[in-house]
Amino acid sequence: MGSGQVTSWQGKNITVAGLGVSGISAARALAGFGASVTVVDGGDNEGHRARAAELEAAGIAVRLADAETLPEGTDLVVTSPGWKPDSPLFAAAAKAGVDVVGDVEIAWQLRGENAAPWLAITGTNGKTTTTQMLASILKAAGLRTAAVGNIGTPIIDVVLQEGAYDVLAVELSSYQLHWAPSLRAHSAAVLNLAPDHLDWHGSMEAYAADKGRIYEGNTVACVYNVADRATEDLVVQADVEEGCRAIGFTLGAPGPSMLGVVDGILIDRAFVADRHKNAQELAQVEDVNPPAPHNIANALAAAALARAFGVEPRAVRDGLRNFRPDAHRVAYVDEVASVTYIDDSKATNTHAAEASLAAFEPVVWIAGGLAKGATFDELVRKSAKRLRAVVLIGADRALIAEALARHAPEVPVTDLDRTDTGAMLAAVREAARLAEPGDTVLLAPACASMDMFANYNKRGDAFADAVRELAAESA
Repeated sequence: MGSGQVTSWQGKNITVAGLGVSGISAARALAGFGASVTVVDGGDNEGHRARAAELEAAGIAVRLADAETLPEGTDLVVTSPGWKPDSPLFAAAAKAGVDVVGDVEIAWQLRGENAAPWLAITGTNGKTTTTQMLASILKAAGLRTAAVGNIGTPIIDVVLQEGAYDVLAVELSSYQLHWAPSLRAHSAAVLNLAPDHLDWHGSMEAYAADKGRIYEGNTVACVYNVADRATEDLVVQADVEEGCRAIGFTLGAPGPSMLGVVDGILIDRAFVADRHKNAQELAQVEDVNPPAPHNIANALAAAALARAFGVEPRAVRDGLRNFRPDAHRVAYVDEVASVTYIDDSKATNTHAAEASLAAFEPVVWIAGGLAKGATFDELVRKSAKRLRAVVLIGADRALIAEALARHAPEVPVTDLDRTDTGAMLAAVREAARLAEPGDTVLLAPACASMDMFANYNKRGDAFADAVRELAAESA
């Protein structure tokens, strides 16, 4: 839907589910185009009421403490990403024949005729880092861009700034893709697929299918992970534009139509003349920060999308050199008594924790939290040889302890039997006791944080604070 067609929102009765950042963005935008908007949310605390008052002042109706009843006369429901597909509100919408879409779908429909193309990224892990790397590369190429979607400024707000961007780096979660049926990216990447959010999607098959939606209608490139066959399968199943290419990335030597690594150099054999004979150097492994294997894979995926958009090799190198990862993503905290402390609180599932553990050896591993339905046998089996010891905290730590007993019985395990926020200091002290000079103490919980902390950032902050306290005592 181009800018000349947004008048079709005029007079529509739209229900927005959720009073968070994306819900408020959608409500304001749609009301601005003449829709009659009602926001519904199950909460009713001081924060909810304050946000509701602001929206009501702008002529937007808000209903708090009831997220289940469909407002009468609703023509369309716009949901925030976290709402489950089996929510009573959506069941009521289905019964009434009313469609449910997400904020990404609305953003896509609100784009103008000459809107910036989208380079889209999804995957179980690495999405945010890869999206930010891509934006850094695009900026190094002199392009006006922003990292948006599941990060940063609400995507609806960005697309309404017509003419402000040349191209967008768009991170999309499986939730957002589930609710975005008409999205058609210029090029897209699925970084990896591992069981996650199965409580939301219902099955691994449904989760993978939602991730695979990112490839639908791609025009130039579908980027997949050579080491993860499931991502290539999604490309094969996708209905793409004529001429769209499948582009692989690998930590090994790349074949034709792939990007990979040879002798510490990131190599492009996809976007070169005569790719069967030629290769293009893009960057050194040392240009990637940090140069851990999973992060090199992120860099290759970002480079593939940038090259699909026509970016020169020099900009790939410069963009990677300029990139700095967010806090709590394999972040160096300190070295105390010849032991290195690494904060990867963002490793909220087993796949992320496995990648993190693969970057260090030997490791004293701090793990535990909310498992979200995950199992830990494969993670422990693959990582056992790297483990010096394990310190467990959090609500579902017993699941990790049981996997350790099965697959790494020789590894010392300390179960702190705690879920209070002060447990992190105790965990760091215990890890320091177990570590030997040259070891790495790694916070890579493999679990969500909400049993003990407001979010993974707070968990990482608690870890860093505990390490600083340890360092002060050792000084």
